Amino acid sequence: MPDFQSFNIIMTNVLSQLENRVLTVTINRPDKLNALNQATLAELSNIIGDAKTDDNVAVIIITGSGEKAFVAGADISELATTNANTGMQFAQFGQSVFDEIENCGKPVIAAVNGFALGGGCELAMACHLRVASDNAKFGQPEIKLGVIPGFGGTQRLTRLIGKGRSMEMNLLGDMVSAVKAEQWGLVNLVVPQGELQATVDKMADQLAQSAPIALGMAIDAINRGLECGLNEALDYEVKAFGICCASEDKKEGTSAFLEKRPAQFSGH
Repeated sequence: MPDFQSFNIIMTNVLSQLENRVLTVTINRPDKLNALNQATLAELSNIIGDAKTDDNVAVIIITGSGEKAFVAGADISELATTNANTGMQFAQFGQSVFDEIENCGKPVIAAVNGFALGGGCELAMACHLRVASDNAKFGQPEIKLGVIPGFGGTQRLTRLIGKGRSMEMNLLGDMVSAVKAEQWGLVNLVVPQGELQATVDKMADQLAQSAPIALGMAIDAINRGLECGLNEALDYEVKAFGICCASEDKKEGTSAFLEKRPAQFSGH
């Protein structure tokens, strides 16, 4: 894994820049509409892995280079060479990277500009919040290539928008507009293309000022709750609440509220 002394470095397929505790990660293959190949996934994994443990990073934004695409899918030229074994390995690798994003313990925002298809839609769904430009298009078109989604598209999509609509997107393979994606609950917010960056930056700044422990506990509780029954999930919530109550951030948050001043959270 690379030693990132600074996040403001240029990698082959993924760019990253840290400013005001917000790490912006850009998939940078515009000539391929930012399609995901194994090398790109590996770079993304390295960056997320380092950001996860870096106290200087409070929030992560993931976006795509250019105005045409967030990520247009997996790299078809690479997909075309797979067989049963290598296909499973590719899917497992992609899933592991997206699981790392979903469970990194820090808020991750997808800034979706243009096409978010196949692996791009799956990448966006692995993020905790999704903001789309009004020209964005979402879809799981793998069925048209004779395969199914392999990076979580049959599972995260169903959990986000329900079985019926997930069946529609996965079986028909058609694209969905940003407006419909918002109506279905696939994205949190749709804004004009020219306002996407400013909107996401504002959201990231708000998150960066929040209590890191509480943010991580909330993300973890929501993720874990989807994997178990209600009683077990509620029990985990109680434990997470207790951890928050023992933190210095809880003391600071409650004191700031009572003293009518902005809280200054330390992450302790």
